[in-house]
Amino acid sequence: MKKSSANTAVLRLKLFSLALILLSFVSVPAQKSEHYNSPLYSPKTYDPNQTSSNGLPKVLQEVGIEQKLGEQLPLDTEFRDENGNPVKLGDYFNKDKPIVLALVYYECPMLCNQVLNGLTGSLKGISFDVGKEFDVVAISFDARENEKADLAKNKKTSYLERYGRAKSENGWHFLTGKQEAIDKITNAVGFKYQWDEQSNQFAHGSAIMVVTPEGKLSRYHYGIDYAPKDLKFSLMDSAKRNIGNPVEKLSLYCYHYDPSTGKYGLAILSVLRLMAVATILGLGGMLLIFWRKSKSRKGDLK
Repeated sequence: MKKSSANTAVLRLKLFSLALILLSFVSVPAQKSEHYNSPLYSPKTYDPNQTSSNGLPKVLQEVGIEQKLGEQLPLDTEFRDENGNPVKLGDYFNKDKPIVLALVYYECPMLCNQVLNGLTGSLKGISFDVGKEFDVVAISFDARENEKADLAKNKKTSYLERYGRAKSENGWHFLTGKQEAIDKITNAVGFKYQWDEQSNQFAHGSAIMVVTPEGKLSRYHYGIDYAPKDLKFSLMDSAKRNIGNPVEKLSLYCYHYDPSTGKYGLAILSVLRLMAVATILGLGGMLLIFWRKSKSRKGDLK
């Protein structure tokens, strides 16, 4: 009997300690006291519940990437390739190969390089080769870069070196264009961006799209880190002309642009807080059950 009582007391103490830990965790502030409020660089306290006056810049409330699965890309749109030659977007399609499409700008100081770095890293993790099973098309949404000689060419050279696979140069394409052409492609894929005067750069989201050989949007991969397995399956499906299920968009609501890191990430703090509350309620129920059982045993002994 003494041993049972001692075990019950220890269990209660453990449960009580765990409850205190969870309660203290719930009250932890959402961010550290000082962050770089991307894409604005000055240190600033970030509160997700604050308006644009303190936290998420107003300009970021007007950007995003809307899924337009099944949408046909405007293949007659004219651009310049990395060598300065005039091309049409359709020149890269109808070759029985899917396309990975990335909307970036080549002088972007933040997300764009991370998008291309993440894409390249993911491609290195799959057995498919760029230029053989699929192509990569990067399009700058900054019309000013259409007049900058060798910018796209140098960008291509850089990522060919990063990719590091032989005979892939014909599968990487870095395009620039005039504003009219840029508007056509950004509208077609649901890519919304804004120029921010304060930071002197574009505010935009981050994603890559997988497109069928005929130019229809098949899959969206959001963020800057793309699982190689997921990307490979997307390429396989797109090669078969399959269009992604719109249900996939539900998972995107768990992601947000985090000004403290300049990345998209799971809003994990809110999720953990809900889990902590549920756990505390469960612990309370367990303590109540243990108390009733203990009281019942004492009554039986009497």
